[in-house]
Amino acid sequence: METLEDEQSTITYDRSKNSFPEELIEDILSRLLVKSILRFKSVSKPWLSLISAPSFHNLHSTVAPRTTALFFTARDLSTGTRYFFSGANDCGSVANLMKLDNTVLEAHYHAEHLNGLVCFTSHTSRFGKIYAFLFNPSKHKFFKLPDPPVSLPNYTAEEKDTCYLFGFDELTNEHKVLYITLQLTTIEIMIFSFSNYSWRKINVDVPVGVAVWRWWFGTKKSVCVNSTVHLLLQNPLQILAFDLTTETFFIFNMHPEAAPETISNTICPFAQFVKINGLLGVACYDPSIVNRRNKMDIWMLQDYQNRVWVRETISFASKSQIPYGARGPYPFDSITMDEIIFSPRVLSENLISVPIYNMKTRCFKSIELTLGHRFLSPKSVRVEEIKCYVESLIPLQN
Repeated sequence: METLEDEQSTITYDRSKNSFPEELIEDILSRLLVKSILRFKSVSKPWLSLISAPSFHNLHSTVAPRTTALFFTARDLSTGTRYFFSGANDCGSVANLMKLDNTVLEAHYHAEHLNGLVCFTSHTSRFGKIYAFLFNPSKHKFFKLPDPPVSLPNYTAEEKDTCYLFGFDELTNEHKVLYITLQLTTIEIMIFSFSNYSWRKINVDVPVGVAVWRWWFGTKKSVCVNSTVHLLLQNPLQILAFDLTTETFFIFNMHPEAAPETISNTICPFAQFVKINGLLGVACYDPSIVNRRNKMDIWMLQDYQNRVWVRETISFASKSQIPYGARGPYPFDSITMDEIIFSPRVLSENLISVPIYNMKTRCFKSIELTLGHRFLSPKSVRVEEIKCYVESLIPLQN
């Protein structure tokens, strides 16, 4: 006859037989998708502790399959509210991550993604204060950067400007944000490091011959490649680069055909950075040129050290194939090794169509995304940014 003590002993023995070594559990979990891992956080306190550890995040980023998704912003023109969404890069519905009220249409907006995090900015008014946010769309977590400890400029004065630039230092495996204050004759730079969540000022010289006004009239949209943040300079178009590892500036030229005379000598040139398959790219999207040729050139810096550029020429079967705005057809980002996202088309109050160009087949396809918010009308929807990010477990401070 089995006693209660014997029964409890048997249960304990059976549980011990069914338990797994922590190293094995860690190895199994680290190979799962982010969404699956997040569901396991509620299994037990030990699992929560394991999944929350920085060492596990690093392991997961190394061994887990690389999965990507879309992050994009859409502005409601009737209310001024910006909505932030994320969703699969094939098709279907998307999640409504957050919203910002009373945003400014005319103000510069920009979103940049690097190693699982997205950085975006928002203005309080046309020349109002600018805020920066870091987002992990996979975990639906965001962090508002604290104001840098500098004397903020008088935002009512149009001769002053500020911008935030996002980068990733591969040497230290760390995300960094640059805060730059520009005036016609001076420049001030601070760096926010996520290793200690703090700002520090740096003293750095801008390359000789680079007047601040050339930067001031630039696009303010950057691309980080090889631990280096890149910006477009004006008149003539050149590339200003900031190395996050050495914290120094340098300048180099684009391919001559990437900046034809029609776009290189204007205050607002139809040229823009786009990152394709990890390479720095320059898209020439002047509507007059695209309309005449029914084609667009994207120049990619294939060999960064030796400055070797290669050209990808994209042909449009018809003008209706890609939505034409004031900027013409516009490439936003790359989804995979060979696919480029173009300007989306608004189909209804909560449905958009995203054209995707495949560089191997040289053909377009479209995916439809159902927004997590129904706008007043299709005319009130403006999709501002659409990016492809790598899903990750990177934590952000509350």
